[in-house]
Amino acid sequence: MCRGRTGCNESVEKVLTMTRAELERYIAGTYNTDPDYPWEDSPDAAVFRHANNRRWFALVMRVKRDRLGLSGQGEIDIVNLKCDQLMLGSMLMEPGFFPAYHMSKTHWISAVLDGSAEEEKIRLLLDLSFEMTERRGRRHK
Repeated sequence: MCRGRTGCNESVEKVLTMTRAELERYIAGTYNTDPDYPWEDSPDAAVFRHANNRRWFALVMRVKRDRLGLSGQGEIDIVNLKCDQLMLGSMLMEPGFFPAYHMSKTHWISAVLDGSAEEEKIRLLLDLSFEMTERRGRRHK
């Protein structure tokens, strides 16, 4: 507590971020699903699916930083999540969020798991992705 102390700012909140391991634990605990590793050539690419319809709601993988337009060498962990088209534009303006890597950029978004994307926003999008992909069938126009 800071009450009465000079120079103390009680309104400062620590922004929580999420690593790959934390995300995978959250998914296992919240959605009761284990990752599937469908590609031999990408053994660290984890797909999270609905048990009832096998549809993906999250894809966790490592990609080269330059694939997202980031500077520096090496690879970075990301998660691809299905995203409502109305939210996509505003989420892409947030730190740590990018047009989906290797998926439809009008329906999916990538979040980096390096500490630049806020945990609360990742969880929000994860919940949304889970809901959007659990429906059966397609909507007719």
